[in-house]
Amino acid sequence: MIPLTAFAEPTGAAPADAAEADVCLIVEGAYPYVIGGVSGWLQDLITHTPDVRFVIAAIKPDGAPLPFRLTPPPNVVGVVEIGLAPAAAIPRTIPDRIAVPIADALIAFVAAGGAPRLTILIDLLGATPRTLAPGDILSHPAVFARLRRHYQATLPKASFHHYFWAMRVLLGGLLSVLTAPLPPARAYHTISTGFAGLLAARAARQTGRPAFITEHGIYLLERQIEVMMADWIGDQVDTGLELDRSVRDLRDLWVRAFTSYASACYDSCDPIVALYGENTAVQRRLGAAADRVRVIPNGIDSGRFAALPDQRDPAHPLVALLGRVVPIKDVKTFIRAAAIAHAERPELRFVVLGPEDEDPEYAAECARLVRDLDLTPVFSFAGRVRIEDWMAKIDLLVLTSLSEAQPLVILEGGACGIPVVAPDVGSCREMIEGRGGVDSGHGGIVTPLVNPAATAAGIVAIAGNPELRRTMGETMRERVRRDYDHATIIGAYADLYRTLIAR
Repeated sequence: MIPLTAFAEPTGAAPADAAEADVCLIVEGAYPYVIGGVSGWLQDLITHTPDVRFVIAAIKPDGAPLPFRLTPPPNVVGVVEIGLAPAAAIPRTIPDRIAVPIADALIAFVAAGGAPRLTILIDLLGATPRTLAPGDILSHPAVFARLRRHYQATLPKASFHHYFWAMRVLLGGLLSVLTAPLPPARAYHTISTGFAGLLAARAARQTGRPAFITEHGIYLLERQIEVMMADWIGDQVDTGLELDRSVRDLRDLWVRAFTSYASACYDSCDPIVALYGENTAVQRRLGAAADRVRVIPNGIDSGRFAALPDQRDPAHPLVALLGRVVPIKDVKTFIRAAAIAHAERPELRFVVLGPEDEDPEYAAECARLVRDLDLTPVFSFAGRVRIEDWMAKIDLLVLTSLSEAQPLVILEGGACGIPVVAPDVGSCREMIEGRGGVDSGHGGIVTPLVNPAATAAGIVAIAGNPELRRTMGETMRERVRRDYDHATIIGAYADLYRTLIAR
């Protein structure tokens, strides 16, 4: 464990050697190594629940050091880092009587998932006289024999070489999570399924302490999309757009494994939290118990923006995309929409507010597209900004993301009375149009994905109409104050923590 003193002054916090935290936050590939998104949400949650002592279980690709991009608040008593790729080491010999049941349990769990099979695997690993390293297990002949049997039964037409190394990665990550030191805590809170969800399921089964999950997006669906589009997976069979494919390949192996991991997480967590109603339906479809799902949306402190002076230029309305310049944000669609809208309304100005260093090649392509479309006089990239310095200048926010959960930027813009044009992803429609039957007004326009023409039409309709901008902006402001109040949302988590800690 990295103690508190390694990254912050322990003023007002529990000592770094505290035996047990109140809550272990489990996060994969984000906090505290990444700025923004889930990491920013966690930092805000921790900061605003100062009476709760947290320990962070931070899952990362391997054992190589990663710099912290965020400084954990004083009520974080430690960080446990878990690398998924087993470190290279000479394997130790394991007796067959131990290795064979573990090998069988590994294959059974990856193939079918569920908490009962995970419990069997946890019990077998815990019953060994010494702590086993993932390499000790993966190098045993019994594991190799079970892999050959599983390969012949499921993917006999695939390359065994590709199959073997895919299973090494999947089983290596699984074993790393199940054999790593488990941070002691009174409750466990995971921010996704996947390997983070596996650690939460392990904690619940191994300690008897409560575990729950908050999903910002649906991790399993995101991994399925990633796997089906991946060009790094060998032996892919081209089946076009066929959904129920009769011919199986290695993509099915990856999807099956992540489905198994998700089922164990859902079986072990209560409650199962989503940010908006539509995702609870997805969670139920993926196996979450209906009586466990609930919604706690993201919240925002509207008071941050209450005193901002109006700096808008009525003669040149400013249309802004606030986000990283990366493919998932589909900045190119925004640029193409800007070109269409500018041709109709030459007075409009456009800006992208967000860092350009995450994917320099994509950022360069976007800059080149601006030049190719002759938008340079009216289109700029401002880089990483302090949003309070810009919100008072913006007339319309635009999102063109390929995937979102509950975009904080819509709430921030809404708190400032700014309408929005956004695609129909995540909770964008719910935030813009309101929850069915409750709201009468719209705070913007919802567009199809990857549709510059529809995005441009939305920009022209709102940015070119001052009265519509004002009406939609006030609708967003009222909805944010009523449904997404930061103090109410933080209070919901504080109450949940108190309930689970006392259980």
